[in-house]
Amino acid sequence: MKTVFMVAEKPSLAQSIAKILSRGNMSSHKGLNGACSVHVYTGSFVGQSVHFKMTSVCGHVMTLDFIGKYNNWDKVDPAELFSKAPTEKKEANPKLTMVKFLQVEGRGCDYIVLWLDCDKEGENICFEVLDAVLPVMNKPRGTEKTVYRAKFSSITDTDICNAMNCLGEPNRNEALSVDARQELDLRIGCAFTRFQTKYFQGKYGNLDSSLISFGPCQTPTLGFCVERHDKIQSFKPETYWVLQAKVNHEKESSLTLEWDRVRVFDREIAQMFLNITKMAREAKVESVSKKEKAKQRPLALNTVEMLRVASAALGMGPQHTMQIAERLYTQGYISYPRTETTHYPENFDLKESLRQQTNNPYWAETVKALLSEGVNRPRKGHDAGDHPPITPMRAATEAELGGDGWRLYEYITRHFIATLCADCKYLQTTISCIIGPEHFTCVGKMVISPGFTEIMPWQSIPLEESLPNCEKGDVFPVSEVKLLEKQTNPPDYLTEAELITLMEKHGIGTDASIPVHINNICQRNYVTVESGRRLKPTNLGIVLVHGYYKIDAELVLPTIRSAVEKQLNLIAQGKANYQQVLEHTLDIFKRKFHYFVDSIAGMDELMEVSFSPLAATGKPLSRCGKCHRFMKYIQAKPSRLHCSHCDETYSLPQNGTIKLYKELRCPLDDFELVLWSSGSRGKSYPLCPYCYNHPPFRDMKKGMGCNECTHPTCQHSLSMLGIGQCVECENGVLVLDPTSGPKWKMACNKCNVIVHFFENAHKVRVSPETCESCDAALVDVDFNKAKSPLPGDETQHSGCVFCDPVFQDLVELKHAATRHPMHRGGQGKRQGRGRGKGRRPNPKRPKDKMAALAAYFV
Repeated sequence: MKTVFMVAEKPSLAQSIAKILSRGNMSSHKGLNGACSVHVYTGSFVGQSVHFKMTSVCGHVMTLDFIGKYNNWDKVDPAELFSKAPTEKKEANPKLTMVKFLQVEGRGCDYIVLWLDCDKEGENICFEVLDAVLPVMNKPRGTEKTVYRAKFSSITDTDICNAMNCLGEPNRNEALSVDARQELDLRIGCAFTRFQTKYFQGKYGNLDSSLISFGPCQTPTLGFCVERHDKIQSFKPETYWVLQAKVNHEKESSLTLEWDRVRVFDREIAQMFLNITKMAREAKVESVSKKEKAKQRPLALNTVEMLRVASAALGMGPQHTMQIAERLYTQGYISYPRTETTHYPENFDLKESLRQQTNNPYWAETVKALLSEGVNRPRKGHDAGDHPPITPMRAATEAELGGDGWRLYEYITRHFIATLCADCKYLQTTISCIIGPEHFTCVGKMVISPGFTEIMPWQSIPLEESLPNCEKGDVFPVSEVKLLEKQTNPPDYLTEAELITLMEKHGIGTDASIPVHINNICQRNYVTVESGRRLKPTNLGIVLVHGYYKIDAELVLPTIRSAVEKQLNLIAQGKANYQQVLEHTLDIFKRKFHYFVDSIAGMDELMEVSFSPLAATGKPLSRCGKCHRFMKYIQAKPSRLHCSHCDETYSLPQNGTIKLYKELRCPLDDFELVLWSSGSRGKSYPLCPYCYNHPPFRDMKKGMGCNECTHPTCQHSLSMLGIGQCVECENGVLVLDPTSGPKWKMACNKCNVIVHFFENAHKVRVSPETCESCDAALVDVDFNKAKSPLPGDETQHSGCVFCDPVFQDLVELKHAATRHPMHRGGQGKRQGRGRGKGRRPNPKRPKDKMAALAAYFV
C-alpha cells in the first residue's frame, strides 16, 4: 500500500486537518523533534487505498543568511554585502532539526500533499518542504504526478474536504517573489545597519539602542511618524472668530444656528459682522429641506481593516492582533486572517456562516431576523484573488476564548453580520435662516431604519436636538448673537490605525508584514507608543529620518520601496524575471549606499546636536589596564565601557547588571574585572573587558567571560572553577559561581542550566583532585557548626557533586529541560564528566551524549 505524506504549517493545523479527513479515526505520536506530531490513518487517494501520514512544520523551515565569515561585522566591509557576499539557506530553528524530522517521516513515501497557508509565504514554505522531502521519497514511475497543493481558507469540514478533492500544484513564482524579498531585505538592511551602527555607536554614548537598524520597509514606516512630528513642531496656531446665533422656537427652548461663512481670521471684520447681525431682532426661515440619506454598511473585513480597528477601538497592537487572529484561525473559529480581499465570491455560503451564530445571546435576535427575512448581499468590494474576507466559521463564547481573543472574535463576528444587514437610513433636515444680511444653518438627523448599526452600535447616527417644524417665511426671535474666539490646532501624533492606512496607501509592506514593521520601529526605540496608541518618535528616530532626508530622501520616502513591491508582485504573477529584479534593485541601493557613506557627515552633524559623545557619557567604574585611569560604564543600550584617555570602547554582555568585581585585576592585561549578573535567580560571572573583546587564547572567541577562559592558573578561570560537563548541552561546563554564597551555585557557561548546592556553607572551593568515577573536579565544602547538614556534626567534606552520597540531598538542578541524572544509584564506572579543556588536555567525553545521560539512570 502506498503512502501519502501531508504537511501543514503548524502542529495544531495538522491535527485539525487530519481529524477532519480521517473522521477522527487516526493514531498520533510525537515526532523526533518533540515539537511536531505525526497523525496516521488509512483512506483513498487518486483511486487507490493508501496510508496517510500527516505532520507539520513550525513556520519557515529555512532562513536566508550570509555564509559564516560575512557575519563578522569587524572583518567585512558592508559594501561587499550587496553582491560579493554569498548567501545560504540555513535552518530557521536549528533546535527543531526540522529538515531531519521531515526526511525521517517522509522517507519512502509515494506522494506529498502540501497544506501550508495559502499565501506567498506559504508557497515559499512549500518549496522548503519539497527540498527536504523529495530526495528521500520513492521515485515516481514515468510522468506520474507526486506533488500536490491543497488550497483552503478555513478549518471547516466543508473547506478541508473540498481542498482535498481539488488539489493543485504549488506556485513557484509566488515562492520566488518571497525569495527575492528576503534577499533584498537581508543585503540592503544589513549593509546600512552595520555601517551606521558601528559609525554612531563608536561616537555617541546615549543613543539607547543596541542596533541602529535600516530596513527598506521599516525606514519609510518611521518616516511617516517623523513627518507627522515635524508638522506638529512647525505648526503655528492662528486665531479665528466664529459668529454664533441662538433663536427661540418654543417657550424656554432655543436653537443654535451655525454661521455659513464658518470663520474669519480678522478680528475687526468679525466684529463688523457681529454688529450688523445684532441689529436684527428676528431670524427669517429662507428654506427647509428634508432628504432621506443612507449610511452604508461596511465592506467585508480584510486584514488591514482588522488591524486598524483593533488598534483604534480595541487598544491592541498590530502584531498582538495578528497573533490572536492566527490562533483563532488554527482553532477553527475564523477564516484565514491574511487577506486583501473585501468581496465574497458568489459561491460563498453566507447563510451557513450566519447560522453558526444563532445561539449567541449578544446577537442571536439579529441573526434570526436576517435568516427569516432574507440576508442582503454584501457590498461589492475588492477581489485581490487571494482568500475570502475574514469570517467567523463557528460559534464561540467569552469563556472559551477569554480576554483579547474574545474581543477580536466579537468584532469580526459583528462586522460579518453587519455586512449582511441593510444600510442605516435616516432623514436629514436642513433649515436655512437669514439674520440681517448674514446666513445661518441648522442641521438635524432622525433615524428611519437603524439597519447594520443595531449590530455595530458605535456606528449609529448620534442623537441630536430635534428641529422645530417650520416652513419658508417663518420667523423666530433672536435670543443671542455672539462672537467666539478660537485657535487652529496642530495635528496629533499618528495612531497605529492611521499609520497602517498610510502604509497600505503607499504600498509599504504587505498585510502580513505591516505589523512586523511597526513592531520593529518600536523595538528599536525609534518611536514610543503613547496613550491612544499614538506613535511618538524618539530623538534617535527623528535624527535618523532627518539625516536620510539630508543625504538621500529616497531612503526614507515610500516611493522607491513601493516600486520594488510592484516588481515583486510581477515576479509572483510570472511577469518579471526574478534574477533581473534582484540585480537591478541591488545595483540601485548599492549606489545609494556608497553615496550615503560618503555623505555620512551630514547626518553626524544632526547627531552631535542631540547626543553626547562617548567621553561625556556614563559613570566611572573600572580601571583601564593600559593607562590605569577609570573607564566609564555606559548603561544605555548597548552597555559598554569607554576609556576616554585611550579612546577605546569595550563591549559588555547585555541584558544584565554590571558592577566592579572586588577591584581584582586580570593577570594578562591588568584590566580591572567586572561582574555581570542576570539577577539573583540567574547566572553571574566575572570578565575582563579586554579579554572579552580580544580573546587571549586560540581556543577562545570574542564575547567569552572568565567562566570560559582557559588560562591555566588564573583563580577566576574555567581551569580553576570548572567542575564538570553540563548535563544538558553538548559543550558546556558547570562552573562554580564564587560570588553566590551563602546560596551557592554552579552554572553552565554555555546554556541556562544552574545547579544550586550547599546552601549556607561558609566556603565552597574547587579542588585540584578529580572524581575517579566520572572525572569531575571534587569540591571542598566548609560549613559553620551550627548550620552543618553533614552527618556526625562534621563541618567539612570533600567529594564529587555528582557521585558522593553525602552530597545527594544538598544538590538541586534549576532551569533544565531534562531531568537531572544525579545520584540515581549504581556503582558502575561513569564517563565524560570532566570539566573539559580547561582542566586537562584530553578529558574523557562520551561518544554518544544520550548514552552518557542514560548511564546515570542505572
